[in-house]
Amino acid sequence: MKNGIRSRSRAELLLAGVITARATSYLFSKLIMQSMSMFNMLGIRFLLAFTLLLILFFKRIRKINRKTFAAGAVMGCLYFLVMTAELNGLKRTSSGNVSFLENTAIVIVPLLQALLLRRFPRWKAVICALLCLIGVGFLTIGSGMAFGAGEMFCMLAAFLYACAILTTDRLTHGNIDALASGIVQVGIIGALSLTASLLFEAPRLPSGMLEWTGIVMLAVVCSGFGFTLQPVAQSGTTAERAGMFCALNPMVATILGIVFLHEAFTVQSAVGGGLILAGILISELPEPKPKEKLLRV
Repeated sequence: MKNGIRSRSRAELLLAGVITARATSYLFSKLIMQSMSMFNMLGIRFLLAFTLLLILFFKRIRKINRKTFAAGAVMGCLYFLVMTAELNGLKRTSSGNVSFLENTAIVIVPLLQALLLRRFPRWKAVICALLCLIGVGFLTIGSGMAFGAGEMFCMLAAFLYACAILTTDRLTHGNIDALASGIVQVGIIGALSLTASLLFEAPRLPSGMLEWTGIVMLAVVCSGFGFTLQPVAQSGTTAERAGMFCALNPMVATILGIVFLHEAFTVQSAVGGGLILAGILISELPEPKPKEKLLRV
């Protein structure tokens, strides 16, 4: 691992910041897709972010090796699929349903990890993941959920997101430049989105203050910071814990809604936030050391 984070606490603090930044994407994406097609929005968002990153880190990108580029390309392809499924879900159902269903990745990650390693998942990881998932449910589920096409896309996004987290974990713990791979990832998502827009849509530039403001916010905050630094953050922690931190997404979205949109602060919100924090804090507790067996002579 090159230019990753060796301290787990610093890595997870960065991961929390990354997920916090991306928590705003549901609102901006839903607003922009009222007047702009999905791949068109994604293409401009990620290519704008890639251009800004290229200017800031040109020397870093110029020295990139094949292994780092390949890692970024693989992650970019996976996250393109995640975003495609997520936005298809967002077009067909509420942002609350999308937030809950996509973040079932919290539970899918340790299960897939256990399957890949051919071992049962650790009980603490499962319990913490379930606490976070129930907390997400309290934050996002309102009067009920009908299961239709939108919800199916969200479940597909959750599975793909879990695969992306596990793949990022494998790739960023190798001998690669984590930051450079994150920049390549953003560029690949933008290139694939633009290609899809040219094939299936009639792409255009944003028009009006609302579209431009939303696109710039998505490009700088959610893509430039959120997507680019996720590989860097994951280089210093485990896939299971990265999956658990997904629960911060709806929690932050709820807090932003209360603070800036004057949404009601309910007991349900407090319970949901408390369960998420409990799951993350319990995961910080040290594992009990196995007792050594004494040999009788």
